[in-house]
Amino acid sequence: MNDAKEEIKSRLSVEDVVGQYVELKRAGRNLKGRSPWGVDKNPSFMVSPEKGIWHDFSANKGGDIFTFVMEVEGIGFREALEKLAGQAGVDLSKYRGGDPAVSKKKARARETLALATKYYQACLVRNKSVCEYVFYRRNLNRPTVAEFKIGYAPASGKALTTVLQKRGYSLDELDAAGLLNRFKTDMFRDRMTVPFIDTTGNIIGFTARIIGKGEPKYLNTPETILFNKSKFIFGLYQAKESIRRSGFVVIVEGNMDVISSHQAGVKEAVATSGTAMTEQHLKALSNLTNDIRLAYDGDEAGVKATERAIMMAGDLGIDLTVISDYHGAKDPDELIQKDPKLWQEAVKNSVPAVDWLLQKYEENLNLRTSPGKRKYSDIALKLLSYVKDEVERASYEEKVAKKIDVGVEILREKGARLEQKLSESPTKYLKKPKTSVKNDTLGQLENSLLALKIYGGITKTDIPFEIPDDDIKLAELELVFNREHELSDNTDLEKESAELLTRYKRELSKQKITTLTEQLNNFDEDSDEYIDILKNIQELQQSD
Repeated sequence: MNDAKEEIKSRLSVEDVVGQYVELKRAGRNLKGRSPWGVDKNPSFMVSPEKGIWHDFSANKGGDIFTFVMEVEGIGFREALEKLAGQAGVDLSKYRGGDPAVSKKKARARETLALATKYYQACLVRNKSVCEYVFYRRNLNRPTVAEFKIGYAPASGKALTTVLQKRGYSLDELDAAGLLNRFKTDMFRDRMTVPFIDTTGNIIGFTARIIGKGEPKYLNTPETILFNKSKFIFGLYQAKESIRRSGFVVIVEGNMDVISSHQAGVKEAVATSGTAMTEQHLKALSNLTNDIRLAYDGDEAGVKATERAIMMAGDLGIDLTVISDYHGAKDPDELIQKDPKLWQEAVKNSVPAVDWLLQKYEENLNLRTSPGKRKYSDIALKLLSYVKDEVERASYEEKVAKKIDVGVEILREKGARLEQKLSESPTKYLKKPKTSVKNDTLGQLENSLLALKIYGGITKTDIPFEIPDDDIKLAELELVFNREHELSDNTDLEKESAELLTRYKRELSKQKITTLTEQLNNFDEDSDEYIDILKNIQELQQSD
């Protein structure tokens, strides 16, 4: 079930899962909250979104999303897997039969999609009318068509199916690759095809545009064992090197916008294919650059999409801007057809996303009226709560206050009241854990010592614990080390490790004495067993 686990992890963030039980607040690169088991007086529950792990310092528990659900719900791994699969929308039946079977199924799907791509490319070359559509009506040149592996799916309902079955692929294998419709015939007919290519260069699906009349205009591969629309970024395979070189990425709305943009020289363009932008999309792009430019429409949908992006980008340290000067064109593709240089200039002249949104709010509200000022300030303050930099936020607060003709202190007081209201309300809706825990002093000391051994460079103190080979446990111990030493750069770690080891040995002796004392009740005072246990207790007390 490793494939199933990884698929679920790709769709569910650790902060979203834990956030159902714990109110989390930003603490540098991590998130902090109170233990769901109520064993801490101060926030001691840490989450690392970057590593996908959590650790409860008060309860000395930690791990990934699966261990969290197992601990908090008091259930086994299988039940946790099924629970999280339901939240993620993952069909576990696709992963039954063992990892080798799933791997083979995925490999066959990749082979099928690669052959389908070559077949569609051959069909494009052989069809004169489709070539006219692609090269003249869509104004795509041959290098672009080759780079994006653009092809044509014939109008016949079984053209591709017949070819691939002759090559030894079954209908079930074609269906698993997302190439068949519910009637078990070709999914794509009389359409210009563009393959979805993942970041490793493998084809995982298609988007296809109708050539003539018909609906839908675009048809995408459904979710399959290879294709997950919530994390796929169209054009990233072709764009990633340009993004690294230039230091920015452009997110457009449509796949054709991406293709036209690359042809126009802006090769940093990508799109979230057939779905709204998710935090997974932003996280993937932020690994390449923190300069993200949105090329969204200025309509209500574009405004809402930009709002969501700002909310997600705040915690990721992303510099979010908006490309808005389309010179009357409805989208980048239309602007590029008009003049590619205009698109290049528009990309260079992107404006901060918050400025763009505040301008949109101002256009849609009457700021000469009291209700308009109230609504504008409500929306603006909610937006500014996601601006993490204090100086940047203060600058925007002054702009908003000036717009509605009030003192900035009045605006900040209102913002503080709104934040207080928001911080109090989530706790009402948090789930209650079905389990309880006790403090584990011995385990906490062991984790602290292991963290020092691995990440503190300890060589003099003989820490008698084996370094774990589990990646999740290692990430958890790194979280322990960072938390315990984030404010102590000058600490003598060798001295601290020796002191911790002494405490560990004392605690171990203490627990052994407690266990032995309880065993005394099982024997008569004159028995040999009673005397032996008593001697052991005395030896432990003397050594301590």
